[in-house]
Amino acid sequence: MRISVLLMLYLYFMSGHQQQNVRLSFLILVLGTGIMAVKFLAWYLTHSNTILTDALESIVNVLAGSFSLFALWLSSKPRDEEHPYGHGKIEFISAGFEGALILLAGLGILVKSVFNLVHPAHLHDLGTGIGLSVATGGLNYLFGVILVMRGKKSRSLALTANGEHLKSDGYTSAAMVGGLIIVFFTGYVWLDSVVAIIMAMLIVYMGYRIVRRSLAGIMDEADLDVIDEILEVLNRNRKPEWIDVHNLRVIKYGTTYHIDCHVTQPWYFDLKHSHDSIEELSQIIEREVQAEVEFFIHTDPCIPSSCKICEVQDCKFRSEVVNEKIIWTRTTLLTNQKHGL
Repeated sequence: MRISVLLMLYLYFMSGHQQQNVRLSFLILVLGTGIMAVKFLAWYLTHSNTILTDALESIVNVLAGSFSLFALWLSSKPRDEEHPYGHGKIEFISAGFEGALILLAGLGILVKSVFNLVHPAHLHDLGTGIGLSVATGGLNYLFGVILVMRGKKSRSLALTANGEHLKSDGYTSAAMVGGLIIVFFTGYVWLDSVVAIIMAMLIVYMGYRIVRRSLAGIMDEADLDVIDEILEVLNRNRKPEWIDVHNLRVIKYGTTYHIDCHVTQPWYFDLKHSHDSIEELSQIIEREVQAEVEFFIHTDPCIPSSCKICEVQDCKFRSEVVNEKIIWTRTTLLTNQKHGL
C-alpha cells in the first residue's frame, strides 16, 4: 500500500508532455480496473454469455493498459549511450502486445460463444445487467475519446492504441446492449450467443489492425500521413533558396520524429548562410508539425541544370532562365534525385 501511494505521488509530480501521458494512462488504468469489476458483477447477476464477453475483454483492457503505462514511462526516459535515439520504440511493442491480447481474447470469446449457441445458458436479471453495461460501456468510450485526443496531440502510438481499444469497447458494449434488449423482450436466448459471436469477430479485427500498425512502426514503414503533413508545411513556407528538397525519410521513435532529407541550395552560399537557411527550415517544420523533431539535413550545391527551376533573385551565376516550377509532391520529396535533372 505504501509503495502504491509513493508511486501515485511520483506520477503526479512528473512534468512535461510525456509525463502527462503517463499520469493520464495511470488514472485511466485505475478507473478501468473498477469498470472491470462492475462488468463481472453484471455477468454474475445475469449469467449472460454476451456480458461475460464484455467482462473478459475488460481483463485485456487492464493488462494492455498496464503494459501501455510501462511503455509510456520507459519512452519518457531521456536518451542515453545505449539508446541514442531514445526509448520511444517501446510504444510500438506496447501496441503490438495490446493487439495480440485483443486477438487472443476475441478468438477465445468466439469459441465460447459458438459453444453456448449449441448449449445455451439460462439468463436472468437482464434489466440490471443492461443498466450496468450501459454505464460501463459509456465510461470506457469517454475514457477512450480522452486518450485518443491526448495521444494524437502528443503523437503517442501507445496512448492512441489504448484509447482506440477503449472506444471500441464502447461500441461493442452498445451492440451488446442492443442484443440484450432484444433478448429481454423476445425471450430468444440464442440471440445472446449470436451477438457475442458478432462482437468477438469485431474484437479480432480490431486486434489485427493494432498489431498491423505496431509492426509497421517497428519495421520503420513510411507514415504517409506525416509525410503529407510535412509536404504541406514545406509548400506553404517555401523559400527561394530551398531550390529543391528530396530523399525525405521520416522515422518515429515514441513521440519524436527523426527526419532525414537533402536540400539543394546555391553553391556559393557560405557555411553560415547555408546553416541559417537550414535552421529556419527545421524550426518551421518543428513549429507547425507541433512535435519533437530531430533533423539530419544534408545540403547539396546547385548545378547548372538547377537554374531552370531556381527562383533565387539576382543570381550572378545563373546560366539558364527559370522555365519550370517544381511542385513538391510526395513522389518528388521521397525520390533520391535532384529536381530539374
